[in-house]
Amino acid sequence: MTRRIILNAFDMTCVSHQSAGTWRHPDSRAWDYNTIEYWTDMARELERGFFDCLFIADVVGVYDVYRGSAEAALVDAAQVPVNDPFGAISAMAAVTTDMCFGITAAVTFEQPYILARRLSTLDHLTRGRIAWNVVSSYLNSAALNIGLDRQMAHDERYDMADEYMDVVYKLWEASWEDGAVRRDKAAGVFTDASKVHPIRHEGRYFKVPGFHLCEPSPQRTPVIFQAGASGRGRRFAARHAEGMFILATSVAQARAMTEDIRSQAERQGRSRSSVRIFALLTVITAETDALAERKHQEYLSYASADGMLALYGGWTGIDFAQLDPEEPLQAIENDSLRTTLESLVGGEHGRAWTVRDVIRERSIGGLGPVLVGGPQKVADELERWVDEGGIDGFNLAYAVTPGTVTDFIDHVVPELQRRGRAQTSYQAGTFRQKLMGSPDGHPESTHPAAAFRGAYAGRESIADRTVRSNFSGPSARPGSP
Repeated sequence: MTRRIILNAFDMTCVSHQSAGTWRHPDSRAWDYNTIEYWTDMARELERGFFDCLFIADVVGVYDVYRGSAEAALVDAAQVPVNDPFGAISAMAAVTTDMCFGITAAVTFEQPYILARRLSTLDHLTRGRIAWNVVSSYLNSAALNIGLDRQMAHDERYDMADEYMDVVYKLWEASWEDGAVRRDKAAGVFTDASKVHPIRHEGRYFKVPGFHLCEPSPQRTPVIFQAGASGRGRRFAARHAEGMFILATSVAQARAMTEDIRSQAERQGRSRSSVRIFALLTVITAETDALAERKHQEYLSYASADGMLALYGGWTGIDFAQLDPEEPLQAIENDSLRTTLESLVGGEHGRAWTVRDVIRERSIGGLGPVLVGGPQKVADELERWVDEGGIDGFNLAYAVTPGTVTDFIDHVVPELQRRGRAQTSYQAGTFRQKLMGSPDGHPESTHPAAAFRGAYAGRESIADRTVRSNFSGPSARPGSP
């Protein structure tokens, strides 16, 4: 059976996301990132192309490893300046009806009680079109600026993330029972306090005694994305992720990663199909292969080597300025993005990249491969990644925004639709219903969030702790004076 390809646009609330320097191209609107029009125009365009989701990355630190300074990142606007990714979601939801939004927030820098409310709010305002990309952050500069002495160790970040997820699942799934919100004007009762429960969480990293501030949103738990594909990251994803974002430089590498992730999900008691896996890719296309190649060369003429090496310094934790540009890169143990170096060291046919290779071949597209060609060539290659690589879809980065997205919609989407690979209409419902086929929009029964659903029913409620007065009358209710 022909498998539909999931299409996510990959962006960030900054100027240069994966392709440093191309903001200077005359067709680029990247510098317009801090206007609401940029984001609402983007949302309308993606819905025109029947994209599934706008996947928004985020960091709260700066890329200051390269040459021991953030200067190169600032000069080339390499993910700095960067705005908060939550701000534009409501505006984009207001101008669309079906396209969904994946938003990144790091568990290392966001308290679960507060973030649970922010995500529930967006799930309400978008009518259930929200996913949360759970990351643990990798920039030491971010850790320093929130008061830590240094970035938490890589694997410990995931230990903390596991507990974090238990906290938010309790808030989303267990704190408010179904039927807690009555909206009963005659009785004067908006919420039945007997159906609202404090979660009383006390763990190694978090203490959250109270109940969730929001009433249940359409999905309760937003769709869970995860973007760390290290060994520890895959174990985390096998338990929690419904959408998994991987970095692979080849179809063979993607196949190995997807097989491992799906096998680990099975060992967690979930099905192999319970995780949708997306690979990062940048597509440069036009009416013909030749025109696409010409466009690629034009984009490369605007690329910034220093800007890209600043990004790679942050991604890998290695100052590329200190390396021999002709020596193969070596994997090292540190607390940055381990999969970045792994992808460069263990790429196609065991190829190990050099700094010179990164400058020459990764100046466009950053962490992912770049595919250049006309509609047929691109569609053939996308099908190969899906059919042979075992992935479900792509996070498509841009070289020039919004031109890269518009070109893909105008040239590649119609070809994919002709082949039965891209949707021609949207399924009704929440993001989870669209993405996972969930009948009610809630996590599958084998997902850990489901274990908390209704877990506090019959246990201590807010009403149990309320001192009731002897006041009686038509307006009497728990908590009345």
